[in-house]
Amino acid sequence: MARVKTAKITRKRHKKIMKLAKGYFGAKHYRFRNANQAVLKSLSYAYIGRKDRKSDFRKLWIARINAAARLNGTTYSKLISGLKKANITINRKMLAEVAVSDPKAFAEIANIARKA
Repeated sequence: MARVKTAKITRKRHKKIMKLAKGYFGAKHYRFRNANQAVLKSLSYAYIGRKDRKSDFRKLWIARINAAARLNGTTYSKLISGLKKANITINRKMLAEVAVSDPKAFAEIANIARKA
């Protein structure tokens, strides 16, 4: 079997990792082994963070809807239940946006939900 030299490939891989580790503190930005470990960990955190962001925003929307609902004399759970019974399909993101930007429209939605 022929001998395979990997200098080119290794250098390319090292350069890619070192570029990703640019700006890291201490030896993590200039030593390959430390940089590689830090980059792998960072990429896994970034992946997890992209998933977490979705639940974080949902929590924020629910908190905003609940606050607006309580100003209109109901609770979040009663509001959502009323909307489902009234066959109003509006997602939490839009409902939170209405609650923040247009309180009068949200009050009407809350009244419809309360009647249902």
